[in-house]
Amino acid sequence: MAQQASNSPALAAVSSSSPGPAQARDVAHRHLVLLLALFAGSGCAALIYEIVWFQLLQLAIGSSAVSLGVLLGTYMGGMCLGSLALPKWISARQHPLRVYATLEAGIGALAVLVLLVVPFLDRIYAAIASHGLQGITLRAALAGVCLLPPTLLMGASLPALARWVKSSPEGVSWLGFLYGSNIAGAVFGCLLAGFYLLRVYDMRVATFAGATVNFAVAFVSYLLANRTPYDDKAGEHPVSEVFPVGRPRTAAAPVYMAIALSGMTALGAEVVWTRLLSIMIGATVYTFSIILAVFLIGLGIGSALGSVAGRRRPRAALGWCQLLLAAAIFWTAYALSDSLPYWPINPFLTSSAWFNFQVDMARCLWAVLPPAIFWGASFPLALAAAASPGQDSGRLVGTTYAANTIGAIAGAIGFSILFVPWIGSRDSERLLIAISIAAAIVVLVPAIRAKSAVALAAAGAIGILMMSRVDDVPWLAVAYGRRMLTSTGVGAPLYRGEGRDASIVVSKTDGGAIYFHVSGKVEASTEPFDMRLQRMLGHLPALIHPDPKSVLIVGFGAGVTAGTFVVHPEVQKIRICEIEKLIPPTSTRYFNIQNYNVLNDPRTQVVYDDARHYVLTTDQKFDIITSDPIHPWVKGTATLYSKEYFEICKRHLNPGGVVTQWVPLYESDPETIKTELATFFDVFPNGTIWANDINGEGYDVVLLGQNGGGKIDMDQMQRRIDRNGRLASSLSEASFKSAADLLSTYAGRYTDLKPWLAGAHVNTDLDLRLQYLAGMGLNYNNADAIKREIARYAQYPGGLFTGSPDLLRQVQFAAAPR
Repeated sequence: MAQQASNSPALAAVSSSSPGPAQARDVAHRHLVLLLALFAGSGCAALIYEIVWFQLLQLAIGSSAVSLGVLLGTYMGGMCLGSLALPKWISARQHPLRVYATLEAGIGALAVLVLLVVPFLDRIYAAIASHGLQGITLRAALAGVCLLPPTLLMGASLPALARWVKSSPEGVSWLGFLYGSNIAGAVFGCLLAGFYLLRVYDMRVATFAGATVNFAVAFVSYLLANRTPYDDKAGEHPVSEVFPVGRPRTAAAPVYMAIALSGMTALGAEVVWTRLLSIMIGATVYTFSIILAVFLIGLGIGSALGSVAGRRRPRAALGWCQLLLAAAIFWTAYALSDSLPYWPINPFLTSSAWFNFQVDMARCLWAVLPPAIFWGASFPLALAAAASPGQDSGRLVGTTYAANTIGAIAGAIGFSILFVPWIGSRDSERLLIAISIAAAIVVLVPAIRAKSAVALAAAGAIGILMMSRVDDVPWLAVAYGRRMLTSTGVGAPLYRGEGRDASIVVSKTDGGAIYFHVSGKVEASTEPFDMRLQRMLGHLPALIHPDPKSVLIVGFGAGVTAGTFVVHPEVQKIRICEIEKLIPPTSTRYFNIQNYNVLNDPRTQVVYDDARHYVLTTDQKFDIITSDPIHPWVKGTATLYSKEYFEICKRHLNPGGVVTQWVPLYESDPETIKTELATFFDVFPNGTIWANDINGEGYDVVLLGQNGGGKIDMDQMQRRIDRNGRLASSLSEASFKSAADLLSTYAGRYTDLKPWLAGAHVNTDLDLRLQYLAGMGLNYNNADAIKREIARYAQYPGGLFTGSPDLLRQVQFAAAPR
């Protein structure tokens, strides 16, 4: 009966109880459909884990480009090793479904283990971590311990399941459909994690959801394995039956090289385009989920098309697919530079993020879907082109997948760490086109014909023309991002640059103000309201602390906050933590007057690292820590607003030390603000709020906490101002004529706001829910309404200020609720 079942050329084995060839074929196809559903479940769980693990491990090793490169390289490296190892370690005589079920159960168990082990490893890593090459090695070691075991099993799952399918034309086609079903599940997992599990719950719930899917897939696979005995000999056929007569057996090396180059362009383009799209749309967690989902949708569609196209002349199809991919990459480059920035879209017409998500999805589909389809088609075409009669399907899939993954690792790390900061996004897109053409040449030239040679030469010439026509994204898009079309009086750019972690623009408005932009957002300017805030972040803690000697500033920006400490002679050490190396020298060039040339002050030391990672791993303690990160809706920034981060800061404060934290009231909603305040006050219950208003209306605030608390001596503050002309001048430039003026920005404290903050969510490392809340509220323009709501609860801080009656009266009048 097994020989009868083999009449279905796609399956290696079916139940020996099949009564006839037709029914056996129907059973085989039903089983394949079930396998598609199972492998979709695998993809769903894998994407949930990928999002969770990256978020979890970034807490320890940081979110710099180097750290992300380490994480991505480890994740994909494990997949690559797993795909190569399974055909060597597991005999083809083992039942494929039973092997697959074991792998899925192992993935689920290891995923739960990672969730439990990472916090423990974090503490070990924090105790021994350092910077430089040794630091990178330790980051890689931590990522390897956490990610390699489960990703090895993930990489082995496709080769394991592939052994259920023969390396015949129809069988290889089904392998492509299996790959496509895995991607379809990945799309669902990406959206489920990004828009629901992590928005509503946390990393624990997301992990257990993924593990549940894995265990369910394993259970069904075990049941199916028990009902369908496996005979690894059942799939053997004469060569003429499996492959069409006359089809030559050609070397697979060019195919593997081509699919590796295709993988390089896929992940390289994802790096470049995710960076550009997040600038234009807004770098929220939702934007990243949408971009990833669109990539995966394209891969899924392409894999289905490639599975069909690979049944005839797959090598030629693979080569021409790469040429069409080059054209599709040019299309996306055009869409990002000359189309999407000018779409007449005002994201602020609605406060509902869900409407904007629909528009964002349409924009991403318009730009990214075409090349993603060709990348998706490349894998099944490569499988078909590399297949040989009688070949172990697991080895075929494992080798092809490994080649594609090795290229993907090189593309992700090469473009994020090397090419974008070295040659920029435009030339990186040109390089992607060139690599795609090279992939086509590699696979087509060995079997080229005269007519095909002319066509290939013409395609190469067209590719060169396309490369010459790739444009830069407009500077306005890089400077203002999603506000590009709604910004007025923008003036002209003075500088534009791309670093490893951020894109930077310095512009001068029509009114003469200088603006500092980072990746689509205004981070600082010489406008009075911005200068006032930056001076407050420095002068408030420096004057409240009776004798500050050491300061840590999180984020360089325009350098104005850091420069504020230059005019305080008591300060002996100014340490600045900045993730992007391009920022300090650029800011010094254009803001050296406003920041008092702090970069070149002998007391200043700049540490180029993720701020959280630095604070976590340093053994230094400070009198002042002031933090001015970007908006909490920017992906990854919520780690600088978490309870654990504030606790780390508190541990690194000397007794009596002061910490300040910027909180924007604009581009935010009440729930987000309550979360930020509740989280800060949970660690600093003696915390206070200081307002930076514009013409009396709320704009942003500074949170201030102390390690031990204490009264604010106004007389002592005023004496320090009176005997330091440079300090007095710095305060005066921000409209603070005295200590009373500065303290008149007082807007409340935790004891006042307890009723308002009741029930507010506390942002923790294991949920980082703040970035999901903030991403939903970034279209709100309720800054003044939120400020007035806070003011309703604020009371004069009896017992907080001490000093002469005259000064006390001034502060009492200014700080009274309005």
